[in-house]
Amino acid sequence: MRVLVLEDDRDIGPAVVRFLREAGYAVDLAVKCLEADERMAVNDYDALVLDRCLPDGDAIDLVRRYRTGGRSTPALFLTALDAVTDRVAGLAAGADDYLIKPFAMEELVARVHALTRRRDTEAELILTFDDIALEPDRLVATRGGSDLGLTVKEFAVLRYLVSNSERIVTRTELIEHCWDEFAEPMSNVVDVKIAQLRRKLGEPTILRTVRGAGYVLGEREEGTNDPTRRRG
Repeated sequence: MRVLVLEDDRDIGPAVVRFLREAGYAVDLAVKCLEADERMAVNDYDALVLDRCLPDGDAIDLVRRYRTGGRSTPALFLTALDAVTDRVAGLAAGADDYLIKPFAMEELVARVHALTRRRDTEAELILTFDDIALEPDRLVATRGGSDLGLTVKEFAVLRYLVSNSERIVTRTELIEHCWDEFAEPMSNVVDVKIAQLRRKLGEPTILRTVRGAGYVLGEREEGTNDPTRRRG
């Protein structure tokens, strides 16, 4: 899951980024509305955490344009504007949540968890595929009831694969959703994480590489790139 944080405070911004990364999210930080707008135009974020009062404007205008353009990514305003009229205006513009400064980092992380759960089609607290179960709120992954002992990044990759099971997931998709802007697309970071994840998932093999295409979580007929064909 990838999150964009728009915050110009030099203390709050990096702290929010750190806490969200520790909770398993890939996070990009912007300090101006224009910068956030440019990143939202090229990246598919799973959630937005936005301050209201930025050096170049109010992020409420950014969200309003984003919604008018048909984008539905969950958005949370993180701001010192605490009047009822401010909160109503933010929600009316298209925000999904509104958190007043000062705030507890634990509450922010919990609210982002809630927003990303709502975006999930089944809105489950526990995501499952075959004998794999994921608890995003606790970053716990099991297979056959046994804890896999995943790192934060391994959990993020497996979560995306479970959410897109039995279809080919490309390396580019994983980079875009599980790493932040500093990831090098031409590096082998994805291959390394997939190898580590496959090793921890153990036997029988459930995570497969489709040469030249990407990865499939789920059984696939050998010799075909179609992950929807199951063995009889």
